[in-house]
Amino acid sequence: MKRDLELIRKIVLAIEDDPSGFAPGDLKFEGYTDEQVGYHAYLLLDAGFAKGEDISSMDSDAPEGFISSLTWAGHEFADAARDETRWRKALGVVQEKGGTVTIGVLTQLLVTLMKSALGLP
Repeated sequence: MKRDLELIRKIVLAIEDDPSGFAPGDLKFEGYTDEQVGYHAYLLLDAGFAKGEDISSMDSDAPEGFISSLTWAGHEFADAARDETRWRKALGVVQEKGGTVTIGVLTQLLVTLMKSALGLP
């Protein structure tokens, strides 16, 4: 299964949007299967953007994670990725330059665009 940065963003923003600070119990997104969401939750745990549990089992169709909350890094990514215009601009730059990017580079690009919008060097 390929990593989907749009789904990563959706998951992070949905968790951050919950007023409790905990991830909603049932993360579902239109156009995505439960397996895709579970796998991307697993990736967010692995990347240190979220806290939770690896709930993969022998019966799982793919690795899957259960997210309880975001980490500091997850909140930082949410802050950088929240603005839709900035998000689209960053993805446009990525597409123009080659089509793929690591989450670290994407976050740096989003932060650079954020700094530019604020008039910071």
